[in-house]
Amino acid sequence: MSALCTRCALPLTRPPRLLLPHPHPTISVSLSCSNKIFLISRNNTLPRRQSSPSPSPSPSLFPASAQALSPSPYPRRFLDMSASDHRETCRSDGNGNAEIGSVEADYAEIVVVRHGETEWNSDSRIQGHLDVELNQAGKQQAAAVADRLSREGKINSVYSSDLKRAFETAQAIVTACGGLEVIKDPKLRERNLGDLQGLQLKEAANLKPLAYKAFLSNRTDQEIPGGGESIDQLYQRCTSSLQNIARKHKGERVVVVTHGGVIRSLYQRACPSRRFGKVLNTSVNIFHLSDGGNKWVLRSSGDVSHLDRAGFLETGFGGDIKSG
Repeated sequence: MSALCTRCALPLTRPPRLLLPHPHPTISVSLSCSNKIFLISRNNTLPRRQSSPSPSPSPSLFPASAQALSPSPYPRRFLDMSASDHRETCRSDGNGNAEIGSVEADYAEIVVVRHGETEWNSDSRIQGHLDVELNQAGKQQAAAVADRLSREGKINSVYSSDLKRAFETAQAIVTACGGLEVIKDPKLRERNLGDLQGLQLKEAANLKPLAYKAFLSNRTDQEIPGGGESIDQLYQRCTSSLQNIARKHKGERVVVVTHGGVIRSLYQRACPSRRFGKVLNTSVNIFHLSDGGNKWVLRSSGDVSHLDRAGFLETGFGGDIKSG
C-alpha cells in the first residue's frame, strides 16, 4: 500500500523513504501526491496549503511573477521566493557567529551562480586566473540555468567575473532575461593559483611540489608560489565585492556569476561553522545581505534542479577543487 500524503491523505508518488532526513541537508526535497506537490524543508515540515488558488500576500521583497508561476520544465526543489519563510537559513553577523532564523525585510537578494563546465574542468586541469571558454556541455548548462532564472522573478542586474567561462554563462542569463547587460567585476575571479595553473591535479605534486604543498596547507594566509593568492586574500576581495553589490541593490534581486573557490569563500562568510560539499557547475546559491552588506543569510545552496532534465547530474561536473 502506498504511503499517504500527510496534508491531503492521497497516495504519494515517491517511496516513503524520502520522508527520512535528506542526506544533503541544504537541499529541500519535493514530494508529490496525486493532486499537488508539497516541498519539505530540512526539518521535514510542510508549508501550509493555500486555501485559494491565488497566492497569499508574502513578506518577500520579490513575489513570484506570473511568468515565474507558470509551468516550468524543470523540477522545483526549492520553495519559490514568495514562500521563502518556510526555509531554514544560515545567518552570520560577521563575527563568526552563525544561527538559524528568519530574514529581515530590508535586504538585497544575490543569486550566486557558478559558471558552466570547461574542457579543463572535464580534464581535471587547474584554471585559476587562466582564461578558458565553456565547452559544449558548459554552454548547455548555461542555457539551462538562464532559462530557470528567467522564470523566477525579475532580475535587476547581472554581475560576472571577467574570465570567459563566467562571462559566457552570464551572457546566457541576460539573453534569457532580456534588457540587461553584464557588469564585469575582476574581484569575482577565481583564486590565483600561481604555479599550479595549467597543470592537471595528478601531475601537480610532482611538477610543482612547493606550490602543491602550499595549496594543501591549512594556513589561510599561505600564498601559492608563482604569484598565487592565499585563501584570506581571496576571501577579502570576493566578500567585499558582494557587499558593494548589496549596497547598490538594496531591495533588488541580482545575479552574480563566479567560480567555485569564490563561492566557497561566500559560504564561509555566511556560515562560518558549516561544511559544504563540491560546488557544481551552474549551481544556484541564494544570499540575502542587509545592514549595508554586513549581515549575511544563506537561503539556499548548491541547487542544480535545472539540470535534472538536461542529463548533467551524473556527468559533466568539475568540483571546486579543480579551480573553476
